[in-house]
Amino acid sequence: MQWAQGARAKNRDKNAKDESILLYLSRANNGSNTTEITSVSKTILALKKRLLPDSVAIPIFLNQTLYAVQEGITLGIWIKDSYYDTSGLSSLNENKSALDTNGKREFESKMHTATAFMLFAQAYKILHDLKPHASDDLSVMKQKFAGIPEVSLLSPIKGISCSLFYYDKYLGHPEIIKSDKDVIDFTVVYFEALIDEIQLRKSTLEYTETIEDRTYKLESRSVGTEFAISGWNNVFQGTAKSVEFNKIQFEQIVGNRDAKHFARRLTERLLSYDFTAKKNPFQELGGFMPVFMGYGIPGTGKSMLIAAIATRLKAHCDTLDIPFLFHPMPDTLISTFQGGSAEKMVEWMKPLQDPSKLIFAPIDDAENNLQERTAQGVSAGVKEVIGVFLRYTEGAYAVNYGNSSIGLFTNLPEMLDKAVISRVQGRFKIDGARSEHDFLDQDHLWWRKIDDTMPDFVNMQGPENYSYLQDQGLAKNMGDILSSVEKPTEERVHEVYNKVEKHFKTNQHLFYANLYKEIQAIFPFFSSRDVRNIQSAISLRLTDFDLEEDWFENPEIYFKKDYDTKFNMLQELMRANMKGLDFSDIRRQEVVRYLDNVATIADTDFKRKVDARVNQLNIETEARKTFENEQ
Repeated sequence: MQWAQGARAKNRDKNAKDESILLYLSRANNGSNTTEITSVSKTILALKKRLLPDSVAIPIFLNQTLYAVQEGITLGIWIKDSYYDTSGLSSLNENKSALDTNGKREFESKMHTATAFMLFAQAYKILHDLKPHASDDLSVMKQKFAGIPEVSLLSPIKGISCSLFYYDKYLGHPEIIKSDKDVIDFTVVYFEALIDEIQLRKSTLEYTETIEDRTYKLESRSVGTEFAISGWNNVFQGTAKSVEFNKIQFEQIVGNRDAKHFARRLTERLLSYDFTAKKNPFQELGGFMPVFMGYGIPGTGKSMLIAAIATRLKAHCDTLDIPFLFHPMPDTLISTFQGGSAEKMVEWMKPLQDPSKLIFAPIDDAENNLQERTAQGVSAGVKEVIGVFLRYTEGAYAVNYGNSSIGLFTNLPEMLDKAVISRVQGRFKIDGARSEHDFLDQDHLWWRKIDDTMPDFVNMQGPENYSYLQDQGLAKNMGDILSSVEKPTEERVHEVYNKVEKHFKTNQHLFYANLYKEIQAIFPFFSSRDVRNIQSAISLRLTDFDLEEDWFENPEIYFKKDYDTKFNMLQELMRANMKGLDFSDIRRQEVVRYLDNVATIADTDFKRKVDARVNQLNIETEARKTFENEQ
């Protein structure tokens, strides 16, 4: 192809150091206005000689890339020709010399649109062919990439020439390509950026009706090679690959009965998602949790619980032949650049809207990225991240099919932003080992590894009436765990509870209306969303039943059924489960549990600051005594 750089592209980053990629690109024509002829094929051959000098043939990654780019250009040109015919641009082109002012304007406008759609289709086909072969993590390549200096939409020839000119120049930069696999990785990054550039310009294009009202499908006899372009839709935006994790079974987690039970219910609900109907029957039944929270002091098993949920989901998904995405929030989300954190957060949230797989998205140490925005010293990046989180979990962007769930895991729930906490529809405490048997089992998980290696070396006597790990099984239902919950334990909540109870009984609706009103007077941030969260918690209890064992052993009985059949089967289970329950009792327990939790989180930060201040005063007092004694 041949291309003469525009003035803006040539003048970019003039003050940068010599090694700047932008400066390198701006000097692509040696600073002249002349048109330069370049060849991607020749550049690929030059890369072969540099990277693999002993190779006779073009290496597989370079060959795949070259072929994908060629196929993309071919398809893009076909798409352009199709638009010419359907939009009337072909006839305008034939009578170009006879066009009046309006005709010339229409011709130029349609030419811009044809070029944009051609480049979009070209990039889209290249991504379709190369993404399966690219690395899972492209962050390093994205850091090297400095953007596309210019994109031309003046005509199809100029559009292709401009896009391939800069693609070729990047390939020729010695710091971009260090291995043959880098060629595929960079090609994916480059053409993703080209699609983003087209999407930015999309709103300025006219005569797009014949683009948006149809789908083009590439026919193929090969299995698994279906490719279609439907308007400007980009299915690759927001795609992600599952992250590796350590395999942990629930039995390996000591204590945490509440957390393990909640986690089991989460996996069962996610697995009930119907891929054909693109919805989950548990959403209709009120037992699904798009956002939940696990909290507890350090060292109680939060990271192990994340791995256990992922392990259980992955095992069932493999059995049921369901695609699964383990999608934890990355540690490098907060950016020092203005707007960078929001962009990264959107990139992380997008895959949660993919209806083609089950998605578990944990946020470990959630207080780091979702900290209270009003706290002193909170960065602009954290505020950007929270803003995106709130929009994508409840609002215009909040599309949830019932196939994804975000889990907030934190040691410091009181440090989380209040609006973030209000999005949490299910919560549980991760408190680790609590009983004598829990500590016995925790030790057993440690010393049994020594015993396996050196039998009889651990010469200590075990308990007489307890089998190791006997208490670490899963609870039947939340009733087993919450049976002791009667009244609030937090002092202010308890006082308000008793005050309202003097006028109304707990089986009266007015009891809860007045209780909420009194709670709001103490905690002004308590709102209607909190009431909805309480309602969700009650719905979770009503759907707190086990799926039948044979459903997992024979997926055709339940998991492979259509949506309506699954919904009816769950309704039957729900009705059977509710026969032994008391609604008013469950409601009281969940309200007490939630309000205690609200009060605890509200006070903990203040109490922690008071304790820290008291500790500092004690240190100063002790230091003063020591100083006086030494004198």
